[in-house]
Amino acid sequence: MHQESHHHQVTKMCRILGVSRAQYYRYRSPKPSKRRAEDADLKQRILRIFAEFKQRYGVMKIHHELNLELQPLQLRCSPRRISRLMKELDIHSVTVNKWKAASASKTKVEQRPNLLKQDFSTTGLNQKWTADMTYIQTKRNGWCYLSTIMDLHSRRVIGYSFSKKMDTDLVLKTLESAVKNRTITGDLIIHTDLGSQYTSDDYNQRLTELHIRHSYSRKGCPYDNAPSESFFHLLKTECLNGFPQCKDIGEFKEITKNYVDWFNNRRISQKTKGMTPCEYREHALAV
Repeated sequence: MHQESHHHQVTKMCRILGVSRAQYYRYRSPKPSKRRAEDADLKQRILRIFAEFKQRYGVMKIHHELNLELQPLQLRCSPRRISRLMKELDIHSVTVNKWKAASASKTKVEQRPNLLKQDFSTTGLNQKWTADMTYIQTKRNGWCYLSTIMDLHSRRVIGYSFSKKMDTDLVLKTLESAVKNRTITGDLIIHTDLGSQYTSDDYNQRLTELHIRHSYSRKGCPYDNAPSESFFHLLKTECLNGFPQCKDIGEFKEITKNYVDWFNNRRISQKTKGMTPCEYREHALAV
């Protein structure tokens, strides 16, 4: 009875308005607009990319990945639209600046030649490397140290090692891992800070044997080694913030190795023309 009454009322209303019942129901239950349908599809894509890259990508990197997907469909999506959709989804990059730089040492340090002078540009692989160390505190092993070497052309981490001690053996081990299975030709420069491990006779003697020139940052100027500083910042904000304190050096190694693999093989960068470090290395080898 109720349904018949409702049907009668709708028929009467349509007659008064001069529209069909079909038009009335289309008005009452409109189909999603094209824009809304596109937004729904884009949200699904954004969520998948966001999850795939472990919540580390913000608007610009999602913009890059998303438009790679949309390119075969001859579609594009602006950063502004992605920003809006991410706000609607209530998602944002896990990258948060919670880490502070270590305080400067009061020990008097002798200045040494700065060959790079903040010129990080390259034309090929194995022209300029940067080396540096960082540290975290673990529950069982106290302070643990990570040493890395990066090729500035590909921005790829080409050598790294771990230790419970911040000593010359640590940086020598990293150097050997970087030069292993790699032909060093031309005029290679490695840039480091003025830490005692890098200024040691053992380290510099090994560089001489490898025909690698040594460049040093100026005292108290982290910008002289900005690429390595940037990598450690990303490691700590994109990765280790999710692990406020590692259990021991073993867990630190496992987490860091996974991140370095992801950084080299999956993380795109504007400095490498939107490619990952490994993709850019392959591109450089092919040229």
